[in-house]
Amino acid sequence: MTVEVVVTGLGATTPLGGDVASTWDAMLAGRSGVSALTQEWAAQLPVRIAAQLAVEPTIDRVQARRMDRSEQVALVAAREAWADSGLADANLDPERLGVVVGTGIGGATTLLAQDDILEASGPRRVSPHTVPMLMPNGPAAWIGLEFKARAGVHSPTSACATGSESIAWALDMIRSGRADVVIAGGTESVIHPLPIAGFASMRAMSTRNDEPEKASRPFDRGRDGFVLGEGSGIVVLERADLARARGAKVYARLAGAGMTSDGFDIVQPEPSHAGAARAVAKALKDAGVDGAEIVHVNAHATSTPVGDIPEITMLRTVIGDHPVVTSTKSMTGHLLGAAGAVESIATVLAIHHGVVPPTINLDDPDDGVDLDVAAHKARHMEIPAALNNSFGFGGHNAALIFTRA
Repeated sequence: MTVEVVVTGLGATTPLGGDVASTWDAMLAGRSGVSALTQEWAAQLPVRIAAQLAVEPTIDRVQARRMDRSEQVALVAAREAWADSGLADANLDPERLGVVVGTGIGGATTLLAQDDILEASGPRRVSPHTVPMLMPNGPAAWIGLEFKARAGVHSPTSACATGSESIAWALDMIRSGRADVVIAGGTESVIHPLPIAGFASMRAMSTRNDEPEKASRPFDRGRDGFVLGEGSGIVVLERADLARARGAKVYARLAGAGMTSDGFDIVQPEPSHAGAARAVAKALKDAGVDGAEIVHVNAHATSTPVGDIPEITMLRTVIGDHPVVTSTKSMTGHLLGAAGAVESIATVLAIHHGVVPPTINLDDPDDGVDLDVAAHKARHMEIPAALNNSFGFGGHNAALIFTRA
């Protein structure tokens, strides 16, 4: 018998707000978190916009000096999720607590900053904390240390699918009996000239520098690339029977997950989106849910010319023409390794509150948009089951299905 897994805690810090409540309020209001980069180093770049954190991470100063920014935002979000879950007072055995938190790029800003120090001042001035600050498992490790997790601390690195894959692996941990509770999600903070220059050279990013708030425009005919964002999203997953026994607040049920790979190209999505379709089909089967029951989809849709419309076509083929689709990246930008986790939180809250956040900037829908997209305004509706999609460089595909608890 499959173990039922529920979401009992949410935490986030994003370009829209420093916590879940402010992020969610901004989403429902259709506010953009994208702004101009005013730093001196940005003046030379072809892309001078990004979705920067709305609130700087608040971490003890001594601890913060040992942490990369991606680690700091993950810990901020994890603390909120843990407090929200009510597990701090639950006497949970640490050997039954796991962590699965990944990042797409990791501590790149630490690596680049310490290399500058090495070049300018020599090896003796390089921080002794450099390696734990730049290692991709650092965010998960810090969270594991904070909450004394001993069932396993893991850190998937699957580009833009990382956040959703982390939640899928956490689901497996609980179902397999290796943990009763898992803190899961993703984090990213690489708003720095080198990653921006690299993405810009690939022509993957929007160059709408004069209109930052309008730059991220999924499904719109005028879309010209994604907007880089930063932040973290963390969920607390728990065995449903234990959550019920302690009278926990339950947001939704994580009913199923599907993960596949394209085997096609290091950056380009497989043109037919066959791998993505298989991931969604696997998630439906895993959840025991029919496509007709999925009434809402938080799409991966990043606002790139090549990615958005094939996803629409895939959804129509696998699920049907009935779901209401949105892309919250129109407001948050693309949080890379944190995207799937923040979007999972949006999906969970959509179910919990019965409202779909809007896709903003959809002024001139592409001809291929033949599904109902919640454009401009939030859409109130009953949502018994919803899908969150995440696809990443390297051909990673992850699909998560949440249902009403």
